[in-house]
Amino acid sequence: MARSIEKWLVAGALALLLTQPAFSASETKRPVKVFGWVEEGVLVPENISVKIKLDTGALTSSLDAKDLESFEKDGEKWVRFNVEVKDTETGKQVSTPFERKVERRIKVRGAGGAERRPVVLMSLCIGEHVYTEQFSLKNRGKMNYPVLIGRRTLENLGVVDASRTFTMEPKCGTESASK
Repeated sequence: MARSIEKWLVAGALALLLTQPAFSASETKRPVKVFGWVEEGVLVPENISVKIKLDTGALTSSLDAKDLESFEKDGEKWVRFNVEVKDTETGKQVSTPFERKVERRIKVRGAGGAERRPVVLMSLCIGEHVYTEQFSLKNRGKMNYPVLIGRRTLENLGVVDASRTFTMEPKCGTESASK
């Protein structure tokens, strides 16, 4: 009995493999982008340079946001916050105010318990593309990486090589395609 089940499983797996479409030549030759676990990016259109940690353990991307303040605008929920980062050229601390519509709220569980965070849309230049993605907002103290890129965004970027850093210089002009 066990052998007949085993034969059926092997035959089924073989049939499944044979029915899958083959990769076309264009799919196999498409260049794969390889990113390091830390990259530099630019928040656009504000043009703020930030260090980014590509975090395969997080689902949603996250942004270190100071002075979070909720308010209503045109009957919708919005949030005001500041992004504080060290300018890579001058080494000075820079604080830039933002206002964004709250897209949703998520529940985040951590060692300190669970909390709800607002999620907003932000545009970020990584490599040669601008990606508009959802970011949860949280004052994360003086973090080395003010931006964490989660799996929802990573699936649009490429491959992450944990042994590399700063592989892609942000080069987004007005002609860059948004993703």
